[in-house]
Amino acid sequence: MGNLLKVLTREIENYPHFFLDFENAQPTEGEREIWNQISAVLQDSESILADLQAYKGAGPEIRDAIQNPNDIQLQEKAWNAVCPLVVRLKRFYEFSIRLEKALQSLLESLTSPPYTPTQHLEREQALAKEFAEILHFTLRFDELKMRNPAIQNDFSYYRRTISRNRINNMHLDIENEVNNEMANRMSLFYAEATPMLKTLSNATMHFVSENKTLPIENTTDCLSTMTSVCKVMLETPEYRSRFTSEETLLFCMRVMVGVIILYDHVHPVGAFCKTSKIDMKGCIKVLKEQAPDSVEGLLNALRFTTKHLNDESTSKQIRAMLQ
Repeated sequence: MGNLLKVLTREIENYPHFFLDFENAQPTEGEREIWNQISAVLQDSESILADLQAYKGAGPEIRDAIQNPNDIQLQEKAWNAVCPLVVRLKRFYEFSIRLEKALQSLLESLTSPPYTPTQHLEREQALAKEFAEILHFTLRFDELKMRNPAIQNDFSYYRRTISRNRINNMHLDIENEVNNEMANRMSLFYAEATPMLKTLSNATMHFVSENKTLPIENTTDCLSTMTSVCKVMLETPEYRSRFTSEETLLFCMRVMVGVIILYDHVHPVGAFCKTSKIDMKGCIKVLKEQAPDSVEGLLNALRFTTKHLNDESTSKQIRAMLQ
């Protein structure tokens, strides 16, 4: 435990002696119940990402329908192309709700007394790994979503068509699948540039507000500790050599960035101010030491999806590092 405690001190560079086993951590009996719950959610994450990556959209069909409003055949073709996509988008949205509940269960486990968040992360590495996997998924999902404008275009067309049919007192079968209330919730979700990150931020804030007897520092310390552990592992050759694949290295970088962004959204003054428990200069330095093509997306995430980067309290040096 002493090694992990050192990670949180200002002597961090002198004591980089903690390894969180992202590849092989297995649940203890005390972790197993929560671990099983989270694992049941995460088992669908790869198929969600694969489905999102394969999402092509109905752009040509929608364009033809809009340009030829009186051509019933083209209207039907566009509608038949969009409906299955909306069902797919509903699946993604419903997964975000499951992920939200999973994160809150993890936060409850990793911040509850009598142990400190630091002690939890050290004692319950399998839960820490699941927390990391949620963050890893979140950044990957949001990266894919941001690169795919077809998602919002398809959903906008769906909502316009539904509204028009409702005015004409027509009911469509898909409304049994995606009714007006569901469509409203999905619309808010997909309007976000980074919808999964927004979901996790809201879930974390809700967790803090619902657990009024638990100091907010328990939650933010859990996040800053995870960031520090990832940074130490990335910058310490002894630890990096224990990763069996480059994928684990990228996983660790993505988790570090994910926790920074989450911390920045949840903490009242964010991750970039001088009083932050996150060594932002050190984290950015670690990223910039990697191959540029593997970290550019992560640096962009810090540039564009954090909340406090452009605050006056952010040092010019940190801003310059991210330019």
